[in-house]
Amino acid sequence: MSSEIFDVVIIGSGPGGYVAAVRAAQVGLKTAIIEKDKNLGGTCLLRGCIPTKALLHTADLFEEFKHAKDIGIVTGSVELDFTQAQKHKNKVVLKLAKGVEFLMKKNKVQMFKGTARIEGKGRITVTAADGATQQVESKNLIIATGSVVKPLPHLPFDGTHIISSDDILELKEVPKSLIVLGAGAVGVEFASMYARFGSDVTIMELLPQLLPIEDAEISAELGKSFKRQGIKTFTGANFQTATVDNGQVKVIAKIGDQEREFFAEKLLVAVGRKAYTEGLGLENLNVEIDPRGYIKVDAYMRTTEPNVYAIGDCIPTPWLAHVASSEGIIAAETIAGKNPRPLNYDHVPSCTYCNPEVGSVGLTEAKARERGYDVKVGKFPITVIAKAQILGAKEGLVKVVADAKYDELLGVHIIGPQATDLIAEACVALQMESTVEELIQTMHAHPTVAESVKEAAEDVHGMMVHF
Repeated sequence: MSSEIFDVVIIGSGPGGYVAAVRAAQVGLKTAIIEKDKNLGGTCLLRGCIPTKALLHTADLFEEFKHAKDIGIVTGSVELDFTQAQKHKNKVVLKLAKGVEFLMKKNKVQMFKGTARIEGKGRITVTAADGATQQVESKNLIIATGSVVKPLPHLPFDGTHIISSDDILELKEVPKSLIVLGAGAVGVEFASMYARFGSDVTIMELLPQLLPIEDAEISAELGKSFKRQGIKTFTGANFQTATVDNGQVKVIAKIGDQEREFFAEKLLVAVGRKAYTEGLGLENLNVEIDPRGYIKVDAYMRTTEPNVYAIGDCIPTPWLAHVASSEGIIAAETIAGKNPRPLNYDHVPSCTYCNPEVGSVGLTEAKARERGYDVKVGKFPITVIAKAQILGAKEGLVKVVADAKYDELLGVHIIGPQATDLIAEACVALQMESTVEELIQTMHAHPTVAESVKEAAEDVHGMMVHF
């Protein structure tokens, strides 16, 4: 048994857990973190955001080099070395994982490697890979165990033909054909990636649009772009069955009133995740769980068990790394008595790194109308902007959603080049409770893609200049 009693122990070292550990140490708490993986960083770093974006960067460059002669760069034939792309991805992941470990050491956070099980209030058993156990005691506990991929009922992953988002990151070669089930961020990113790598890609979504949480016009633009790129998209597609025969997956889906058959080398199931809480010992605490398996918390990340907190994907908030990090800071500062400000989940940015990129924050037009706002909308085509033409952008749109009565900025939605970076301006504007007029009066540098945000804001007032 560890002779120390910690002020706070965090279970899980993802972007929620490790950020919570750093902040807890910064505010003077004696802190420890427990991680079952051999590397720190959690799903986002090891099996999610980072490896996916590393491969997407390869896809971006591959596509750009294939058209390099259009801008005066003459090369020989351009080929994809998928093995090297995977090596680059793994190198980035390992470097960042080592960086997280450095942060723990820098902030004097005690690290325990092994699987945690809560034995009772303030008591945790850590079981290492070799079976050795260690007891850890703490005054406070933050559960940051994240989530895992969830197979559909009657459609188990086989790791070869019917695969998860974890499996697809470890492929040895690019499949000739790929069906993607689910058109959320994960699905469209892999569809975009593998289409550019050379796969014949089909994507299916049960709901009426790609990226169902995004503004409908932005999703429609993405659908048009995917069609131009040769990605076959089916929305309103009701998946029925999938079977494997002779090395191929046959998928039957109901499209409208018609059942159709689709064939591909691999089927990526990208339709959901579940909270990782099994075997954690939550039954030994008075922690309330909702019907979907998520831990219930209040605005300060407190569970129904005193001194026990939960953050990130294991609670019913958006499955995003930046959300988990913010929640981790709130939990740590609450434990330290700092009285942090609760999160406004309306202001959570959403970024999808497909081609073209999608970035958004705030209310969609439909959601704003649902809430009773007198909505005004401004739109601007990014391709008109000089910098976008320099970059060779073939599509792009900025949409600003505002309240007509008070000119309050309600949401900004972008599809096009650099959308995932451009959205940061809108995040600041919403945080500062900006009006559309204030966004218009903010000088934007020329030539930049960001000028399109100003122009869309101007369109709310009927004052757009360049279109």
